[in-house]
Amino acid sequence: MTNVHEAITAHSKKQHQQISEFVLLEQEREKAIDEAVAKCERKEPFSTDRINQITVKMNELSKKGIVPKRRLVSQEMVEEYVSRKNAGQ
Repeated sequence: MTNVHEAITAHSKKQHQQISEFVLLEQEREKAIDEAVAKCERKEPFSTDRINQITVKMNELSKKGIVPKRRLVSQEMVEEYVSRKNAGQ
């Protein structure tokens, strides 16, 4: 019985670790998106490379089963978002 309990505990700890890592990556990704949006709004050159580097890490984590995948972001997606955001103002 102890082995089953230990296996469940280990599995739960592993899932918690994956979720914690995902949350940190999600925060980092959102910050990178905000920076790209701000640069785009100021008509400055920007890149989505950092966003997508983080996204790749998140998607690798999602292959382990418990966290969702995220879409890669293109420059066009950022530009469209900024255009829609500014049109609503």
